[in-house]
Amino acid sequence: MDNGSLITFFVLSGLNETKNQRFVLFFLTLLCYCVILLVNISLIGTIILDKNLHEPMYVLLCTFCMNGLYGTTGFYPKFLYDLLSPVHVISYAGCLIQALIMYSYALGDLSILAVMAYDRYLAICRPLEYHAIMSKQKLFKLVCFSWITPFCIMALNIFLTSRLKLCSSYIRRLFCANWIIVTLACSPSETTVNSIIAYITIIIYVFHGFFIMWSYMYLIKTCVNSMENRAKFMQTCVPHLTSLITFLVTVLFDVMNMRFGSKGLPQSLQNLLAIEFLLIPPIMNPVIYGFKLTKIRNKIFVNFKMK
Repeated sequence: MDNGSLITFFVLSGLNETKNQRFVLFFLTLLCYCVILLVNISLIGTIILDKNLHEPMYVLLCTFCMNGLYGTTGFYPKFLYDLLSPVHVISYAGCLIQALIMYSYALGDLSILAVMAYDRYLAICRPLEYHAIMSKQKLFKLVCFSWITPFCIMALNIFLTSRLKLCSSYIRRLFCANWIIVTLACSPSETTVNSIIAYITIIIYVFHGFFIMWSYMYLIKTCVNSMENRAKFMQTCVPHLTSLITFLVTVLFDVMNMRFGSKGLPQSLQNLLAIEFLLIPPIMNPVIYGFKLTKIRNKIFVNFKMK
């Protein structure tokens, strides 16, 4: 029997234990999403409208915030709807699209952080060559790489998942995750290719992490003996390191919970662990950069005073 042909929708059961707090959760979630939109759009608008900020570092920061908006849009509107709905279902196609958006966002964040590390390495360690190497054409290619590559890699994972025959339509989460859908396959032997591609994806982005670590080790070594470089490092690299650590910790919690999480954990705790990467980085990143980078901070204060 081809059970896969019977699955036309999924039931998201992550909210089953929060029936009495749904209206409170709705208003808190709506407030959180509004804050995410406000801080990210403010930073994006500030960078786009001010020609003095059309430098590689700020363009990459703008890309970073745009990616945050892209990822959170895949989760918050549907989640807000579910909080007000008695039935929490999502179509088969909608589930795959949601998984594609949210996890290509996560991979995209790491790609952008790697490009930002490369940019800081050039700016601090090779300042005389910086503008020659980081040309507009090179910057455009790097931005495209940081968006298109994660999307294509995640699209391949989703395509392989779409070929599986599924024997269940129940997902014990607030949203669709690719690996959770894979675990619903009727035959574990059918998921071998999915597992191989998933581990290759992990390896690729672990190398991104190693590249970022190498860049910062080299940066620290370069900055130790120079007051000017130390000041530049503290102003432009500390926000980047904070964003990186925040991102890695929140994604690690989600991956560990998804792959090895205990079913004995309270559902509310599982939900919190699952959405951390959609909650903390999209708020913290623009706030940290907005306050730490002098040009952006001054521009925001000027705009605020004018209003």
